[in-house]
Amino acid sequence: MMENKMRALTARLTLLAVGEEGMSTAEYAIGTIAAAAFGAVLYSVVTGDSIVTALTNIIDKALSTAV
Repeated sequence: MMENKMRALTARLTLLAVGEEGMSTAEYAIGTIAAAAFGAVLYSVVTGDSIVTALTNIIDKALSTAV
């Protein structure tokens, strides 16, 4: 009896591990929109004045020869 339960569990886990169900079209659409929104937010943060100023200051400080 225990052996049958182990076989059933092994078979079920195998099916779960090798299932080839992909994302549906709606899931792809939501994922694409989320990625685009994240890219837009990241772009606006990186190109913002405060980030550009901070990076410029870091580079100027690193390249300055004065101690």
